[in-house]
Amino acid sequence: MRARTGAPAARRGAGDRGRVLVARLDDAGDVLLAGPAVRAVRTLAREVVFLAGPNGRAAAELLPGVDRVIEWRAPWIDHTPPPVTGGQVAALVAGLGGVDEAVVLTSFHQSALPLALLLRLAGVSRITAISNDYPGSLLDVRHVVDESADVPEAERMLAVAGAAGFGLPKGDDGKLAVQRPLPDISGFLGHHLGVGTDAGKGTYVVVHPGTSAPARTWPADRHRQTVRELVEDGHQVVVTGTERDLTAYVAGALAADLGGMTTFAELAAVIEGADVLVAGNTGPAHLAAAVGTPVVSLFAPVVPAARWAPYGVPFTLLGDQRAPCRGSRARDCPVAGHPCLSQVTSEQVVKAVRELTQ
Repeated sequence: MRARTGAPAARRGAGDRGRVLVARLDDAGDVLLAGPAVRAVRTLAREVVFLAGPNGRAAAELLPGVDRVIEWRAPWIDHTPPPVTGGQVAALVAGLGGVDEAVVLTSFHQSALPLALLLRLAGVSRITAISNDYPGSLLDVRHVVDESADVPEAERMLAVAGAAGFGLPKGDDGKLAVQRPLPDISGFLGHHLGVGTDAGKGTYVVVHPGTSAPARTWPADRHRQTVRELVEDGHQVVVTGTERDLTAYVAGALAADLGGMTTFAELAAVIEGADVLVAGNTGPAHLAAAVGTPVVSLFAPVVPAARWAPYGVPFTLLGDQRAPCRGSRARDCPVAGHPCLSQVTSEQVVKAVRELTQ
C-alpha cells in the first residue's frame, strides 16, 4: 500500500463532513469516470482521500478535488489478484486511520462489501455503497439500483455520492475533468511531429492501439493501415501507449511514436491537443472525455456501451454491439474470429475521424 500525503487538513467546522474516503479500485478509465462523484463529495468534505488500485492511481492523482491518494491492490477486484494475507489487510486498515466517512464506488459486477468490512475495522463510522446483497451492519447507506438498466457509469457513481448526501456544486456540468494545468508538452510534441511548438488543438489525430483486455483490442495491422490512410487523408498522426513494440509497429515510418514516453498527465495533454482520439474501450478514451476531445471508439460489446462509452464528448461507436460476446465481460474473446471488432475496417475509422473533425 502506498499513500500520497497532501497538506495537513484544517480543523473540522460546522457542516464539515470531515475526512471522506472515495474508493474505486480498478482501472484508470473507471477512476476517471468517478470524477463527478469526487467533486460532489468535495463540496462538504474537509479532505478527500481516494483509494485506488495500482492501475488507477495515476488517474486518481489527476482528479479535481482529490487531496490524497492511497494505493491498494484489492484481491477481489484486481485482474491479477494477490493472495489475501493478514499483513496486507492490516496495512490497509492502518493506512485508513482518521477517515470519518467512505463512499465506495463499484461497477455492477463488483461487490462493495469486502471493502466495507475493512473500513469498519479501520473505524470508519459511515459507509455508503451500492449493494443488492444484504449488507447487515457493513453499510449505513445502502443504495439499491436496478442492475438491468444501463446507466452511464459516471452517473451511476454520482448517484451513490448523492445517496450519501453529496451533490455537485452549482455550475458543475457533471462531465469528466482533470486537474489543471496539464504538463506543457508543446515542445516535446512539436519535435516528434516535426512542427513548431505553437501547434494548437486540431493539428493531429491520436491513435491508441492498446487495451487492458485482448477481447477489447482491434488488430494491430488494422491500426497500422488506419495510420497510413489517415496520413493519406491529410492528418498528422500520433501513436500512444505503453506497449512499445505495438506502438512502433502501428506508427511505422508515417506517424510520431510516443510509445512508453509519456506519463499519464502528459498523455492527457497529448490527447487534449488532438482533433480526435482513435481507441478501444480503455482508459485513454475516458481521458479524452475528460479533456474534451472527440473519440472514434472501437468498442467490443463484452460490456455495454451505454455504460462505458466516452462520456460527455462527441464520439462514433464502431463494432458490432449485437455480437455473441455481448455482455460476457470476457477479457479474452470467447468467439472465434473476434467478430465484434474484426468486421471494422480502416476505411470506417478514417470516415469517422473525418466526420468528427468537420
